Amino acid sequence: QVQLVESGGGLVQAGGSLRLSCAASGRTFLLYRMAWFRQAPGKEREFVGGIVWSGGSAYYDESVKGRFTISRDNAKNTVDLQMNSLKPEDTAVYYCTASPSSGGAYDFWGQGTQVTVSA
Repeated sequence: QVQLVESGGGLVQAGGSLRLSCAASGRTFLLYRMAWFRQAPGKEREFVGGIVWSGGSAYYDESVKGRFTISRDNAKNTVDLQMNSLKPEDTAVYYCTASPSSGGAYDFWGQGTQVTVSA
């Protein structure tokens, strides 16, 4: 199995930045893709962006494109989410997730980290 642990959440003012990190451990050789999701109070969990573990460009939801950047460090088994120009509507619990396949549902999830953006 694979364990994922997020860190880096917190409180920030609108227009500010935060960097989230996801550390993967266990059978990381199984991983094909990783992604970030978020869930705001009273809303469904939504896709933020993802990246192929072995290489290639990241891809993003339109709501964060140009503001958020996903990067990976295979040597450290980490995937980071750099969030700039944050808006109050970015407030949510952010989850790191991973999958051993190229499509379908994500199999492994972190516990989530809270991001709160004040107006």
